[in-house]
Amino acid sequence: MHELSICLALIEQVQQVAREHGATRVDRILLRIGPLSGVEPSLIESAYPMVAVGTLAADAELVIETTPVRVRCNDCGQETDARPNRLLCGACGGYHTKVLSGTEMLLANLELTLPGD
Repeated sequence: MHELSICLALIEQVQQVAREHGATRVDRILLRIGPLSGVEPSLIESAYPMVAVGTLAADAELVIETTPVRVRCNDCGQETDARPNRLLCGACGGYHTKVLSGTEMLLANLELTLPGD
């Protein structure tokens, strides 16, 4: 399960950001995960509590948003949504497309408690 190692790296990054800002606690973590990222959101949700224990993010709410798959067609130039298993242009049906989004796993936002909050 590579999601466990992904969660370990996520907690390391979250704690680094929290320390840089002098936070006393991480309240909320927002991740954006694309369907082509190779990461299963439900497994991230399962692994997260195990790796967060004893960290500034132990009680943080983990929110995962799924990003759409977007492609640009090399034939007609349009940008459209596509299905993960069918990367066709939504405008002309062409298959000469470039993936624009849907492959990412992004730490999009952190909500932190700072001293005096």
